[in-house]
Amino acid sequence: MEIPKDYLDINKATWNQKTTVHVASDFYDMESFLNGKSTLNDIELSLLGDVSGKRILHLQCHFGQDTISLARLGASTTGVDLSDAAIDKAKELATQLNADATFICSDVYDLPNHLNEEFDIVFTSYGTIGWLPDLDKWAAVVARFLKPGGKFIFAEFHPLVWMFDYDFKEIGYSYFNTEPIIEVEEGTYADKNAPIANKTVSWNHPLSEVFSALLKNNLEITSFEEFDYSPYNCFNNIEEFEPNKFRVKHLENKIPMVYSLTAIKKPQ
Repeated sequence: MEIPKDYLDINKATWNQKTTVHVASDFYDMESFLNGKSTLNDIELSLLGDVSGKRILHLQCHFGQDTISLARLGASTTGVDLSDAAIDKAKELATQLNADATFICSDVYDLPNHLNEEFDIVFTSYGTIGWLPDLDKWAAVVARFLKPGGKFIFAEFHPLVWMFDYDFKEIGYSYFNTEPIIEVEEGTYADKNAPIANKTVSWNHPLSEVFSALLKNNLEITSFEEFDYSPYNCFNNIEEFEPNKFRVKHLENKIPMVYSLTAIKKPQ
């Protein structure tokens, strides 16, 4: 599988433009966040447990709301994202809120050239790995930054979701990571009517690819769960069937929409 040489530049430009729209969107509800509302969901909170006093590395953190929410729970956090616009906003928010959160602008794969620490927890969630072509390299970065016995906490949209067309009417994409998916997207999940159009380069990753990558990199999977809902209203043809729980209306509870896992770095 050939990886487009300019995929990082294409996606960085896209996320820089998205960031401006997202910061102002109802989806990210900046006013409530600034007033103390946590942006973390029950799915990941149940796996994270008590993070007070923990050092947490948050990969692909966007503009830092979850990273700062973790800091508000007593953790010392470091957030990483490809988008310099997102990282600039994250730094601004951390200063404004006096949060114990630092931010680094870096591609995930390049992070070992920008950071040399070990953490109690590495965390990433929702719409992250689809931007990465190689999960072996990703899992190696996760392992690199975990201390022995440290935990990787991961929540992500289920690969089954990414098989469907945008309206969930038919299968439009392969479950397997067969080739890059190169598209032009109008609007954005946080504001579908936003007057922006962006080229994106992404990849679908089956569960077997995720598990294999983690296991190959000395990470022992200790929990795995699938959920028949999304905590975000970010797809088409969605209904809210319980507070903050969303499903594709005509598919009801028939498909998994999210999965979560925990993995422990085994001592060498």
